[in-house]
Amino acid sequence: MSQDRESVEQQQSQPQQFASDNYAGICPEAWAAMAEANEGSAVAYGDDDWTHRASDAFRALFQTNCEVFFAFNGTAANSLALASLCQSYHSVICAASAHVETDECGAPEFFSNGSKLLVATTDGGKLTPEAVRALATGRSDIHYPKPRAVTITQPTETGQVYTLDEIAALSAVCRDLGLRLHMDGARFANACAALGCSPAEMTWKVGVDVLCFGGTKNGMAVGEAILFFDRALALDFDYRCKQAGQLASKMRFLSAPWVGVLESGAWLRNAAHGNACARRLAAAIADVSGIEPMFPVEANAVFLRAPEAVLQGLREKGWRFYTFIGGGARFMFAWDADFARVDQLAADIRAITA
Repeated sequence: MSQDRESVEQQQSQPQQFASDNYAGICPEAWAAMAEANEGSAVAYGDDDWTHRASDAFRALFQTNCEVFFAFNGTAANSLALASLCQSYHSVICAASAHVETDECGAPEFFSNGSKLLVATTDGGKLTPEAVRALATGRSDIHYPKPRAVTITQPTETGQVYTLDEIAALSAVCRDLGLRLHMDGARFANACAALGCSPAEMTWKVGVDVLCFGGTKNGMAVGEAILFFDRALALDFDYRCKQAGQLASKMRFLSAPWVGVLESGAWLRNAAHGNACARRLAAAIADVSGIEPMFPVEANAVFLRAPEAVLQGLREKGWRFYTFIGGGARFMFAWDADFARVDQLAADIRAITA
């Protein structure tokens, strides 16, 4: 056996990890759609039946005639969407922990040609109408970047979910101040599953102007969708995508997986399973002394505050996790999370703290 082949097989045999929902593979529905799209040839650059079908599936799911575009990843989707709302002298209000602020390498500013992010310190990553109003009205002189948009992450980086009333309240203050509302929905499906609401109820019906719907964390290999509920805001967005290297020549391989997960309902089943795994872990260790949740478990994330000795003990048992938010261990559960493996994580936590 060659060294390369042996290395691959060792990787494939490693136990499932919950450090990120990006670790997961492709769900069967997305995989089957890609395989079907691979049969024969199709028109390039998005003028193919798969892309039209995926766009119509979004319009049916959201119950509105929205404009739909596809990008390779969330950073591009968020950055291009915000750039479409702003001129270079504008600003975007976000939470200090928002992905656009902490994890996109300045891409929102880059693609908007300089629009500034105005960050608000928040409790658990949720923006409030009061925080938005304070930042938007703090200065109005020409020396300061003019507020133009608000972006919220649903669920937040800490795994908390904005309620419909909270989104509606943010939308109301945006309308009052002449701001547009963008939703970073990298885990949008998890929020829908958590609230038990329809996609329409969580977006355009409560005043969201633009949504970036995450596919990568929902069972796809790659791909995000950008939905403009106000179609006028989508003017020339196709040119933005092309200029930014986001116009796939073989677009059917970005759009076909969406057909698979949307038409089958897998988008919601996948998210509900991830959420259930998070609740399962939280419940299994709720009575463990010295371990406490850092944030409410509302979607597919569990953040645990624990002594460094416990965290090191988990590492020694082979568990991988991130501690970049607040220093606690973050565990994320994807569509393919194995209940038995979740139970093993809980058992290891209990054993280390015994």
